[in-house]
Amino acid sequence: MDIQDAAEHAIKAWYEADGLPEVETDGAKTWGTFLPVGEPDQFKAVCSQRGVTYVQGLAQALTLWLEAHPSPSAPLVKQPVVRVIVANQKGGVGKTFLSSGIAQALAEAGHRVLLVDYDPQGHLTAELGFEELMYEDEVETLMMHMDGTAKGDIHDLLVALDDDLFGDRLHLLPASDDAFLRDVALSKVSFSEAALERALEPLEDDYDVIIIDGPPSLGLNMDTALYYVRRREGELEDRSGVITPVWANRASHRAVRLLKAQKDDLCKKGRIQIDYLGLIINAYDSRRGKLVQENKEEWEKSSSPPVLAVIGDLKEGREAADGEIPLLVYAPDSEHAQVMRDLAKELAV
Repeated sequence: MDIQDAAEHAIKAWYEADGLPEVETDGAKTWGTFLPVGEPDQFKAVCSQRGVTYVQGLAQALTLWLEAHPSPSAPLVKQPVVRVIVANQKGGVGKTFLSSGIAQALAEAGHRVLLVDYDPQGHLTAELGFEELMYEDEVETLMMHMDGTAKGDIHDLLVALDDDLFGDRLHLLPASDDAFLRDVALSKVSFSEAALERALEPLEDDYDVIIIDGPPSLGLNMDTALYYVRRREGELEDRSGVITPVWANRASHRAVRLLKAQKDDLCKKGRIQIDYLGLIINAYDSRRGKLVQENKEEWEKSSSPPVLAVIGDLKEGREAADGEIPLLVYAPDSEHAQVMRDLAKELAV
């Protein structure tokens, strides 16, 4: 059921209930939905009559509804592996930082995670300590599995982050130097949009989540990654899709418009649905002036895509990358690490 309908049903049931216990709301996350015209004012009036706050009344209503409609213990249908691309063609906004951090947090929580370094520059591969793998001779690459020239098993390309924190649940598919030619190579591949999906399909049963560190460009390379995270038949809404890191500046607003235009064009031409999971405002520092604050507020007013988190301009992420150490290993108690854990919880695994 849509959350809007559920909230409306919950409030109607609350009107008819008496003597409901107080619900603990400290630390609860905020959320929003639409209600019928006049309903908020009526609800607030009844809350006042009952001597409870608006928040407490809403908490009671939702708790009452959830108790009457418990979640099933298993999905109604088997869901595909969760597939997420962290995408923005604008460089330097934190794609690699977020891809790696969210993947680490998911693995720490017990999920099996594959990180795909889809950026030809290979920052993710280098920052996790595997830079030498990008330049190995006479080895097959992701591109070869995409264009059909590979002879071996794509599992052979994977490397594991072997820290005990991840328990052999976090693997990396490294970048390779032929990725710079990917747009040209893909132009010669039949149904090129599905090339990445064809390459990664043999890996999907081994993982709960596949996270792609997107390329810093638009074009065929981006189309294949966007197509891969489309909503598949029978898949739940907002389960797989796109997350975009942004800065609180005008350039990021323009970049998101361009990315969204490419996504929408692919959806229209391919008759597919790609869910925009949200934006993450990265490296935010209110001391940088009024325009930065105004841009942040403009992002936060957006409901589609919503802002999932605001991350401060802190040092731990840069230090972990420079030291080629996973963030959750380098600074597990840092604010950066906690944000990654919160973002990991946002993904419907």
